Amino acid sequence: MAKIERFTFLAAVYLILIKDGKVLLLRRCNTSYQDGNYGLVSGHLEGGETAKQGIIREAYEEAGIILNPEDLEVVNIMQVREYFNIFLRAEKWSGDIINKELDKCDDLAWYDLNGLPKNIVPEIKFALENDIKKLQYTEFGWAD
Repeated sequence: MAKIERFTFLAAVYLILIKDGKVLLLRRCNTSYQDGNYGLVSGHLEGGETAKQGIIREAYEEAGIILNPEDLEVVNIMQVREYFNIFLRAEKWSGDIINKELDKCDDLAWYDLNGLPKNIVPEIKFALENDIKKLQYTEFGWAD
């Protein structure tokens, strides 16, 4: 009997970091995806890593943010084709927020949730709207 190959989904984690009603956004550059548009601190999960472990690692690597797992809340799972994007929200952290990936990010700034920049990655805008609406599962980029 032939072995059945199963499709493998990829997973990425995103940090919705909130301070005084504003969200931390970074402008992408030299990434080959949505360069010039704002996104969230994010990254792919590595093998053997939970979503919380992954975003804790990414937040420190990208922006010097130190997060505690108990301060993270999973607020949305978004399926984007072959990806499951896991959005985690935090309002508490330590460390000075700095751009530690100058080769991939040319701006780090706080934006009002009701005044997001026009040049934002579309699925990130959708995710932030979903967070406000308290939607736990969404799909993005599928044909109607």
